[in-house]
Amino acid sequence: MRIRILWPAGQATATLRSTPTSEALWAALPVGSTASTWGEEVYFGTPVSVAREDDAQQVVEPGTVAFWTDGDSLALPYGPTPVSRGDECRLASPCNLLGALDGDPGVLRTVRPGDPIRVERA
Repeated sequence: MRIRILWPAGQATATLRSTPTSEALWAALPVGSTASTWGEEVYFGTPVSVAREDDAQQVVEPGTVAFWTDGDSLALPYGPTPVSRGDECRLASPCNLLGALDGDPGVLRTVRPGDPIRVERA
């Protein structure tokens, strides 16, 4: 499954692995939302509500596509957050792992809080 994430200053694609959360997101697409940022992470609400999966993680690689079950939100880290130790990507709490962005996750630096953001099938 491949998705496209679009915002006013750019876009990115991501490849998702087959997980219960990925399947739920795929079924809900397209999704429109409003971007928020937290350190070097972009996140935004979705209409998807799922349980935390067994392999959920809090520390992930830059460019991971994660689902924050506590906030029904996609979380896209590209660098340190306010709770990181050093340069790691530490999410607010363990998140379901959906996949990874294709290419440089630094493209997310152009997302501004309040930007309209859209996720669709690629």
